[in-house]
Amino acid sequence: METYGYPQRESCFQGPHELYFKNLSKRNKQIMEKNGNNRKLRVCVATCNRADYSKLAPIMFGIKTEPEFFELDVVVLGSHLIDDYGNTYRMIEQDDFDINTRLHTIVRGEDEAAMVESVGLALVKLPDVLNRLKPDIMIVHGDSAEQHLISMCEDHDRILLAGCPSYDKLLSAKNKDYMSIIRMWLGDDVKSKDYIVALQHPVTTDIKHSIKMFELTLDALISFNKRTLVLFPNIDAGSKEMVRVMRKKGIEHHPNFRAVKHVPFDQFIQLVAHAGCMIGNSSCGVREVGAFGTPVINLGTRQIGRETGENVLHVRDADTQDKILQALHLQFGKQYPCSKIYGDGNAVPRILKFLKSIDLQEPLQKKFCFPPVKENISQDIDHILETLSALAVDLGGTNLRVAIVSMKGEIVKKYTQFNPKTYEERINLILQMCVEAAAEAVKLNCRILGVGISTGGRVNPREGIVLHSTKLIQEWNSVDLRTPLSDTLHLPVWVDNDGNCAALAERKFGQGKGLENFVTLITGTGIGGGIIHQHELIHGSSFCAAELGHLVVSLDGPDCSCGSHGCIEAYASGMALQREAKKLHDEDLLLVEGMSVPKDEAVGALHLIQAAKLGNAKAQSILRTAGTALGLGVVNILHTMNPSLVILSGVLASHYIHIVKDIIRQQALSSVQDVDVVVSDLVDPALLGAASMVLDYTTRRIY
Repeated sequence: METYGYPQRESCFQGPHELYFKNLSKRNKQIMEKNGNNRKLRVCVATCNRADYSKLAPIMFGIKTEPEFFELDVVVLGSHLIDDYGNTYRMIEQDDFDINTRLHTIVRGEDEAAMVESVGLALVKLPDVLNRLKPDIMIVHGDSAEQHLISMCEDHDRILLAGCPSYDKLLSAKNKDYMSIIRMWLGDDVKSKDYIVALQHPVTTDIKHSIKMFELTLDALISFNKRTLVLFPNIDAGSKEMVRVMRKKGIEHHPNFRAVKHVPFDQFIQLVAHAGCMIGNSSCGVREVGAFGTPVINLGTRQIGRETGENVLHVRDADTQDKILQALHLQFGKQYPCSKIYGDGNAVPRILKFLKSIDLQEPLQKKFCFPPVKENISQDIDHILETLSALAVDLGGTNLRVAIVSMKGEIVKKYTQFNPKTYEERINLILQMCVEAAAEAVKLNCRILGVGISTGGRVNPREGIVLHSTKLIQEWNSVDLRTPLSDTLHLPVWVDNDGNCAALAERKFGQGKGLENFVTLITGTGIGGGIIHQHELIHGSSFCAAELGHLVVSLDGPDCSCGSHGCIEAYASGMALQREAKKLHDEDLLLVEGMSVPKDEAVGALHLIQAAKLGNAKAQSILRTAGTALGLGVVNILHTMNPSLVILSGVLASHYIHIVKDIIRQQALSSVQDVDVVVSDLVDPALLGAASMVLDYTTRRIY
């Protein structure tokens, strides 16, 4: 058996390999004379599924074009012969290859035991076939890279670094009539770069998670609302359950989906080359699709460890629909540079030369060649200690903060400036602070994966746009934050409302970690919130969910900044407490013994709290009213959402917690009175939440 390897980088095809082939040509002449000029090499190619045939077919065509050197026998087995998987042996016949032997080796069941039995059955049947055909060489698709084979102590002289044979076809595929192929498979109304190709297989080491991930993928694709070609999974254990998920969701009859068992490779090439995106966990996504620069979303761990081009975005932990949907918004419609990591289009000529160089008279004996140990093995301590991090931005009513946040939620470094009043000054300051932080991150050994932005107001997180802001942040309506930062820093950018970011921070780093349903309330200058339901952040149909500060708790309450009155924010926010503190101060009713307010210092909420602690009855009454309003809001949340936890966050949370719990005991239904209400233990929830958007949705690209 001979093995061809995949390269680790494009440059592997140059330099020493040119000399190798010159020497190989001389050796070929000597071996041909030794073997006898009339002696042909009998080559047996064994193929078991559509995926390996796409790699083996170019070699088979090459062998067929040189009948003076080779005789070809084709053995077909595995899922090629199964009707449920498209009877793909027919494409081998359509390619005008004679199938010498058909081996039925699949034990039905599609579980782990059936897979093992199928392998065993193939091993039992193949020896009889080989004894009958008596090939000199057998070619199979082994899916191993050169360095992996060397590390397994294989003889270096018997390993050829040829590249992937399918690239010979990919890099020469120029079908001007690709639109007819797109229309045939996806419909007459579909345009190039405006559809998705989805191909996802079960991961046999975690079938249950594979099925759940596939379900989330289909949900995300349904929400994304683009025409999608879905290929059925392979025959591995778990495939039947994945097909059941497709049928349960009505994918085969959904107007946006086309579900197929098989697409001929020539046509599949054109479909992925002109797709807006490919999604799934197929090796095709991380390997062949790079030849066209088509964006790819690689889900889960099935392809972990493979070298990939920059067109691949990994979503290793694809455990929520929102993550997958975010990835689709990031990748769809992009165009990346074409990659030749896995081949340069000349694999087949190399393989044929290699086959001709084999000395049939030389007895084959397994030899173990241990990889050489280099004398000076050194490691870069900076690389070992490199910290995967995010740039987090928090746009508050007063301050603008940027921080470098590590994967563990540690704030490595933080920068603070006053938030400018105009759009121009603000956006320039954000860019300046982020550029400086990114440069500093290199010195601090932090690898920045992306930028997360927390801002007040209503935000469209899919587009990275602030739709309109609170009155605290002026000139901040219809602002595209993603584009200028992404263009400047060359990093992915996420944007969300500050209340939502606080909830994300609790989910990843705080008391909401591991909980399926909880609500976060921020008590600061304003009142905000975030809702986590079934582990996912709720945005709402117009990105207005969790505006908890504007729950009305009194029909004749004070005016609110939103234009209404009686909102929680009108009672319990820092602005509301500042308003009441000023009234008391103007009437000389704020200060008590032990208190003073310097003339150059504005009266604020903290002075009211201090007065209450020192026994000021009027200040105590104002805080009790504010806490009651917040408590009534929490009761409404308990009755509406029925979360398992409510987290109070922000500078005022600790002052309200006891009053809120009293109101719940007095006003809430008995069925929700046991729900715990706690004070957040996170110091910077807005920054941590902004960072969590990056850390949850990005992984390190491998170039």
